[in-house]
Amino acid sequence: MKVLVIGDSCKDVFVYGKCDRLAPAAPVPVFVPQYQRENRGMAANVYENLLSFKVDVDLVTNTTEIVKTRYVEEKTNHMVIRVDSGEEKIEKIKDIELYSYSDYDAIIISDYDKGFLSEEDIEYISSQHPVTFLDTKKILGNWCKNITFIKINEFEYDRTKHMLDKDMNNKMIITLGPHGAKYLGRTYPVPKVEIKDTSGAGDTFIAGLCVKYAETKNLEESIRYANYCATLAVQKKGVSVA
Repeated sequence: MKVLVIGDSCKDVFVYGKCDRLAPAAPVPVFVPQYQRENRGMAANVYENLLSFKVDVDLVTNTTEIVKTRYVEEKTNHMVIRVDSGEEKIEKIKDIELYSYSDYDAIIISDYDKGFLSEEDIEYISSQHPVTFLDTKKILGNWCKNITFIKINEFEYDRTKHMLDKDMNNKMIITLGPHGAKYLGRTYPVPKVEIKDTSGAGDTFIAGLCVKYAETKNLEESIRYANYCATLAVQKKGVSVA
């Protein structure tokens, strides 16, 4: 199996520390860093998940670096603040017509809407392959009519559902957080587990969904497998692969 991932990536930094007091000059917590962890995020996290599944995978992504730094109180795992940088410098994808899309069993478009992919780019990519999965932060429209399946969370779906016709709704796989996922009105539940961090869980979900669907062409089985993978990921701190 060979998969192509296209989208914007970042570096995720988790700075873990402690907050034992408020600052005397203002009612804000004093954060004392203790250690930090770094990993690849967004489209690169989808890529890393696919590698963990032993899939042959290629990644087309930005070369300029976006950094998301999260300051997390270690004892409670509460995020104090997130600081983002580099988004204003991201370059647009180049030479989109030159990729050999037919060499792949499936394509994942992981679009965090930072400027690497336009609607026209996504429309073109989806026209080049019969099995495409889309996870986007854009408001949906006719430009994604050729996408095979669209992974979207509840908030994103509520924000964009006024733009969807029946055919588009039939592509929607809606993730429901601790309640699993929904497709065509049917809910696919997940077991109740201790959730340590939901960061990157959607990346894990779409990676698992794509792998199982490319293998079986059975969407129900693929959603269940994607749920399973995401459930493993949320039980770990930070952004992690299944």
